[in-house]
Order: sequence, then structure tokens, then C-alpha cells
Amino acid sequence: MPRTDATPPAAKQPVQQPARAAPARPAATLAVTSAATAVALMTYTAPMVTLPDTAAALHTPLSAQAWLLNGTPLGLAALLLVAGSLADDYGRRRIFLGGTVALGITTALGALASSTWLFTAARIAQGAASAAILASSLGLIVHAFPTAAGRVRATGVWGAFVSGGIATGPLLAGAIASWDWRAAYAVLGAAALIVALFGARTLTESQAPRGGRPDLAGAFTFGLALASLVAALTLGRDGWLRTPVGLLLAATVLLTFAFVLIERRATTPMIDLGLLRRPRFLASSAGGLFTGLAVIGLFSFLPAILQQSLGLSAMDTAWLFLLWSGLSFAVALQARRLTGRVPPRRQLALGFALHAAGVLSMLGAIGSGSWHRLLPGLVLAGIGSGLLNAALPLVAVDSVPATRAAMGSGANQTFRYIGSCAGVALTIAVVTSSGSLSRGTDLALGVSAGLGLLGAVSVLLLRDRT
Repeated sequence: MPRTDATPPAAKQPVQQPARAAPARPAATLAVTSAATAVALMTYTAPMVTLPDTAAALHTPLSAQAWLLNGTPLGLAALLLVAGSLADDYGRRRIFLGGTVALGITTALGALASSTWLFTAARIAQGAASAAILASSLGLIVHAFPTAAGRVRATGVWGAFVSGGIATGPLLAGAIASWDWRAAYAVLGAAALIVALFGARTLTESQAPRGGRPDLAGAFTFGLALASLVAALTLGRDGWLRTPVGLLLAATVLLTFAFVLIERRATTPMIDLGLLRRPRFLASSAGGLFTGLAVIGLFSFLPAILQQSLGLSAMDTAWLFLLWSGLSFAVALQARRLTGRVPPRRQLALGFALHAAGVLSMLGAIGSGSWHRLLPGLVLAGIGSGLLNAALPLVAVDSVPATRAAMGSGANQTFRYIGSCAGVALTIAVVTSSGSLSRGTDLALGVSAGLGLLGAVSVLLLRDRT
């Protein structure tokens, strides 16, 4: 029978199959993202125990010391949402590696700063780089661990390394501070670049493109709103009714309103405002916000208080706080065993309650002049912090569609570091405005406990309705 195909068999071209993405390497992905997250948190917490030395070297007045601590969380909070969106749209591996390299460079530059504002600028840049790491890490993990059980284990490990970074940052800084506080930043910068090298060799790309351009207008407006809020809280310690404080708070409100308008009209917004109608997303956001306000805000400045009031060295303070942060790491690592028994929302509430109980037990410790009085509280608060760090990443990725995991992580972390900026400024304002360091510290402990209990109530009330 004659052939109806005019093309000879030899001339036929094979059908080209679309290129397949390289398979994810779960173990390597988890190891690299966890290591980078730990380095980012070490960089963030390093100034906690070196604040007196850093402030003295840079001639930073007490009224401006909040900026030395708030630089990194300011950069984090301002850029986490846009970093999450960019990671989903343009590649989580690409954003992760860019952030890790930038963290190495900006951390090393912090070691060279000669003034308060140069150091603060370097810290803000470190926060921006850390935002790229934190927002893209959970997106990479969700891609590498597609099953629910694998995701629970992986996010638990990642959350534990958040606590691990918090634990080892002050310890490393305290160990090196006896020689030179600047050297700690050089070491951390080198560590970030080493992690970037390993990430380039092991990570595979993943993304969920939506089309459109990055929401730069939203990112700029949101960053200005947050900077205005932090500046108002920082200046408020010298008088909340002063004109500059009022103008900054008014600017915060106006810029927030402008941000909402921009997000409603943007083709690819930083955050889908429709998520604010979902109780699960609101619970995730509330959990992050109150973690920053109650936990990070207090424990960022408490080491400096101990050095000023009890005469502890940077290394002594780091070892003491290792009890809190080390327990947080151990509990977060084991908290995955609670999956299926305790819902993450209740785990958050329990973590907040334990934090409140812990800090309340510290009341009077500074006035008594004994660091031993702090030990029971550090234990309770450490366990609570571990439960929070384990539950928050799981709640974050479950609160949004799987294809928007990086955005969900970015949103949760944004609220966390907004709370951190406000919490640090509030803690310093409360401690330094009462006229007595011991009385001010007790007041700050009470405020932290109250915020923790408010966080517990909020995550319990915000539940999906059937």
C-alpha cells in the first residue's frame, strides 16, 4: 500500500520533549537552608551581648542604641514580603543565593563601620539580605518536601535552626568580644559566603510565576511606613507628646493607608489582601507579631541590662542566655513529635503562656542583684520560645496555597520583625524612662508577659469557622 506521508522516514525529526526541572534534593535543601537561616539569626542576635562595647566604640548615646539593635529587623520587616513574592515569581534558589551572598558582604562591611549611622545602615542591609534568605527558605523546603508528613518534619528542623542561630549568635559574639567585637561580624560574613557556595552546588530551582512586575511601589511605601513607626517608638522614650513623635505616627498611618491602596490596584501585589479575611492567615500573622513584641523585643535588650546592672561580661551573659536559647533549640527540634496530638495553633498559645510565666518569675531579679533568680524563668521562657519557633513556620506555610509558600513565609516573618522592631523600642523606652533600672526592668517584664498572654488569646480566637 502506498505511503501517504510525503516525508521519508529518515528525514523525520524526533519530537523534542520539554526540559524537565532537576529533581529537588530534600536532605541537601534542608541542610543548606537551615544553615543559612542559622547564620542570618546569628548575625541578627550578635549585638545583644556586645551592645555596650559597640555603643562605646561608635559613641552611640542611649537614646540611639535602639537603632543598633533594630537595624536588622527593620530591613527584615521592610523587605520580607517583597522577597517572598520575588522568590515565588522569579526563582527561590536565585533569591536565596543572592540573599546569602549579600548577607556575607554586608555583615563584613558592618565590621568596618566607624559611626552609629554607618553601622545601622549595614545592619539594615543585613536585614534586607536576611529577608531574601528567610522568605525563600520555606519555599525551597515546601518544594523539596511535597508530602504533609515530610513538610512537618522539615519545617520543625528549620524552626529549630532559627532557635539555634539565636543561641549561637551571642555565644560567638561574646567569645570574640573579649578580643574585638568587630571580628564577630567578619567571621559571620565569611560563614554566609561559605553557605552560599554550598547552596550553589546543591539547590535546585523552583518557582510559581504569576506574571507582571515586582511591586516596588508597595515595597517602598511599606518600608517607609515601618521606618516611621520605629523612629516614632525610638524617639517616644523622650516624650510621647512631642511634635516629631506625633508627625512620625501620622506618617505611619498615611503610608499604611497608601500601601493598602497600592496593593489593591497592583497586578502582582506583595500580599494578597484577601488573605486578611482568612482566620488561619490572621492567626499566623498574630503569632509572628506577638512573638516579636513579647519575646524578641524583651530578650534583645535584656542581656545589656544584665551587663549594666549585674556587672556580667559579654561572655558570661552569652552563657547565661544559652540556657534560654539552647532550650529553645532543643524543644523546637523535638516539637515535631507533637504533630497530630497538639494543633499548631494551640502549640503557639502554649508557647506564649510559658513565655509569660517565665518572665513573670524573673520579677525582682535585677533588684536583688542575683542572676540565679533568672534561671527558672529562662527555662520556662526557653521552652515556650522553642514551641513558638517550631509552630510558626508550619502555620505560615499552611495559611496560604502551596504555590505561594514563600509569600506566606514572608508575611509571617514580616509581622514577626515588625513586632521585634516595636518590641525593642518599647522595651528600651520602658526600662529607661522609669528612673530606676531595676524598676524599669520589672515593668518591661510585666509588659512582655501581658503581650505574651494577649498573643495566646489571639491565636486561639482566630480559628477557621465550619
